[in-house]
Amino acid sequence: MTAPMPGRPSLMRAINDRAALEVLLERGPLTRPQLSELTGISKPTASQLLARLEEAGLVVQDGIREGLPGRTAELYRIDPGAAYVAGLDVTPARIRAVVADLTGAVTGEHTLPTPARSGVDAVARVRAALEPAAAGIPRDRLRRVVIGIGGAVDPTTGRLGYAAHIPGWHVPDLGKRLTGALGTPVSIENDVNLSALAELSGGQDVRDFVLLWVAEGVGMAVVLGGALHRGATGGAGEIGYMPVAGAPLMRDVRRTHTGGVHSLTGGAAVLRLMRSHGFRGRDAATALGRAAADPDAGRPALTELATRLGAALATVVAVLDPQLIVLTGEVLRSGGEPLRALVERELHTMTIPRPPVRLSSVEGNPVLAGALHLALGDARTEVFSSTTP
Repeated sequence: MTAPMPGRPSLMRAINDRAALEVLLERGPLTRPQLSELTGISKPTASQLLARLEEAGLVVQDGIREGLPGRTAELYRIDPGAAYVAGLDVTPARIRAVVADLTGAVTGEHTLPTPARSGVDAVARVRAALEPAAAGIPRDRLRRVVIGIGGAVDPTTGRLGYAAHIPGWHVPDLGKRLTGALGTPVSIENDVNLSALAELSGGQDVRDFVLLWVAEGVGMAVVLGGALHRGATGGAGEIGYMPVAGAPLMRDVRRTHTGGVHSLTGGAAVLRLMRSHGFRGRDAATALGRAAADPDAGRPALTELATRLGAALATVVAVLDPQLIVLTGEVLRSGGEPLRALVERELHTMTIPRPPVRLSSVEGNPVLAGALHLALGDARTEVFSSTTP
């Protein structure tokens, strides 16, 4: 006879607890019979489970459900205050912080302008941005912080690269320093990668896609098999530095916002292009938006930009053969459907695979949406696994 595996009852409790918490998160509030039906566990086990989760501070009663056959049934839901997470979006001009509870509901926000000078203390600035957003939250309830920034952390050194335009952030093991200073785990992630995670969390059913971001700079996220591909040094998708036909071959590409693709499709290049066609604006997004709003007069300008973007994307398609290309960033979003259609048309004239080109479906700030998604996933895994020894 095979001896029973030690710890198996504890393992089963942990599995049941996690399943119940996930269902309550997605479908709650629920009664004990509803939870039993949705998870497949027995009603007595559901009763024990709810008592255990309530004692652990993860579940609270949420009134009663009346009008159903049988006796009145108590409702249970996730306690949103059981844990909190934070997402930060860092740019040269400001740090925006958002805090959410365990259900994902935003509980606090704060925007901190960043001085335009060198010598900025990144740790102090993060704390100054985060503390007002997290006001009133017990310190030990903040379980995860995810920071989105226009750069990439090299996993072998812990240093931030591709971000010379953001002073004060180029120190060794920055993530560890922030974790120690804030007293909670901190992750630093490329802002465009976080935008791709926001696409996935929003129901994107394609598992192999690339996301092209154009604002002041140009970036790309690569998603393969439903997971981000970061590369050996964290720099996968730094497409702005890639040589491209029609641009001078640049050798010194370590400087911010240099490189062939950026020189043709970055914010400054788009603004010059739009102005050359008579469309003015204080920035590239404004000028491009005006061109897109005038289908007849704006078509030559949009077509020229679409050709540049299509040429850059054709190289990516030849290497990765993605199922889908997503366009985002304030510049590409301002071009809207007219630019999207032209980019798709131009791209398909240069490639054998013909992946569809779509505009991002994420509303609001996609960097913060992705940061909260990543932070909530980690926090829920930790909290939902803490109910059994």
